[in-house]
Amino acid sequence: MNVERHHEASKFQWSFLLPKYWGIWIAILVLMIFAILPWAIQWRLAEGLSKLGWKYLKSRRKTTIRNLELCFPEKSELEIQEDAKQVFFNMMLGVFEALNAWYCPSWFKKRIHIHGLEHLQQAQGKGVLLLSSHTTLLDAGGYVSSCFFDFDVVYRPQNNPLLDMLIRRCRATIYKNQISKDDMKGLIHSLKNGHAIWYSPDQDFGLKQGVMAPFFGVQAATLTAHRRLMKITKASAIPLFFYREGDIRDPQYHILLEPPLDHFPGLDEVEDATRVNLILENQIRTQPTQYMWFHRRFKTRLKGQEKLY
Repeated sequence: MNVERHHEASKFQWSFLLPKYWGIWIAILVLMIFAILPWAIQWRLAEGLSKLGWKYLKSRRKTTIRNLELCFPEKSELEIQEDAKQVFFNMMLGVFEALNAWYCPSWFKKRIHIHGLEHLQQAQGKGVLLLSSHTTLLDAGGYVSSCFFDFDVVYRPQNNPLLDMLIRRCRATIYKNQISKDDMKGLIHSLKNGHAIWYSPDQDFGLKQGVMAPFFGVQAATLTAHRRLMKITKASAIPLFFYREGDIRDPQYHILLEPPLDHFPGLDEVEDATRVNLILENQIRTQPTQYMWFHRRFKTRLKGQEKLY
């Protein structure tokens, strides 16, 4: 069972005290200190770290700029550069927001707004896939959503076992269950038991698990596993999006639940993938620089197509 594997992975191991893990322990202590800092200081630190990231994370910078060029061809070179820098800022600020969600969740009090909760309430007793995208809000988006409803999350296990244990334990305060992206039995079990699962089909895992479909007008490898999950479990799909508005003085967090998708999945997996991509695209356009543009969304190309990176 997925629960048993999660319990085992969340256990402390004496080997975590070996010198090879000391760097992670030190980093965790620093991050916990960051978590108790006032928001204004966290914001300023994010600004400084984003400038360092922009300078030294050259591969991420190039990928971010290239993605923005492909998806927003109407923008000038200067606009693309400014948006890319804002993506880096939101990436760094998202780390502090996640820390607040893990260690100081009361900070979000009176800063959260939800729209469309009735769509999820009407699906009570039935499995629901919450179709969403990877934004820089990280677990902060998960936490603000958990203030209104319970749900499971699909995740990719960390390669480092100590880091994996620590993140699992922090996320256990937010999500009802954590299910590995490859654990189809766990996903089916949760959906058949009427759970809602946060599922983000917006990353490139090649064509063994998906099809090519347009994303911001560019052909992209798009996951289709959720179609099979929904057919097996009779679950419904409800788009979920969360984003931040405001500035250093008054940040506000919004959760948007849209109506369930009608006639989904359909008969054609490319049409379904195109439909989901368009939904995610419209969500992302609400706050474009809060999306994780530093991932190589278009790395998979068909034979004869030009490489984009």
